[in-house]
Amino acid sequence: MNLTQLKALPRTRKRPMVRKGRGPGSEKGKTAGRGGKGASARTGFAQRFYFEGGQMPLVRRLPKHGFNNAIFRKVNAVLNVSQLDVFDNGATVGPEEFLKAGLINRVLDGVKVLGDGELKKKLTVRAQAFSGSAREKIAAAGGKAERINLKGEVQADVPAPAKAAKPAAPAKAPKAEKPAEAKAPKTEKPKADKPAEAKAPKAEKPKAEKPAAEKPKKDKPAK
Repeated sequence: MNLTQLKALPRTRKRPMVRKGRGPGSEKGKTAGRGGKGASARTGFAQRFYFEGGQMPLVRRLPKHGFNNAIFRKVNAVLNVSQLDVFDNGATVGPEEFLKAGLINRVLDGVKVLGDGELKKKLTVRAQAFSGSAREKIAAAGGKAERINLKGEVQADVPAPAKAAKPAAPAKAPKAEKPAEAKAPKTEKPKADKPAEAKAPKAEKPKAEKPAAEKPKKDKPAK
């Protein structure tokens, strides 16, 4: 026996009782460790983790963006066909046998069998889901893959709905050619000759003669 094998007795693990509301000397006197007045002093009070003292918290200041379906997500326990060789040839195995053999820890939302590795034994495998390659390898070994619900009831395999082919576009009918219409030749209308108008001669305005103004002669100085 050594120190690592010692265990505390149940009676020694009990915490001592804390006396509250028994005066200031008990350190839990007047307010009994609940602080001042208000909601924090009441039973059932729990402060939100994003509380920032009353101001608009960050989680409300930032806009919402996108979405996720995490709360609706289904998580399956996963194993591969190569792990199924631990069972006897010709056996029928399901989630209970997987748990006993230690192939999975828990069922969660179901068990899904994947197609990694090779299967050498003929088995009837029951699970909530199978991959396409797992189904092929189980069938190739002479076994059978059966889909069950969480109650263990065998469910009929529902084939995936085939994608509807797009309807072919209807062939367009050739356009009927319109018969060429014979156009009548255009007849030219004779232009009427306009009578020449006699233009009256323009009357010439008499030019008024300006009287010639005599310039005074400047006397040249004697030399």
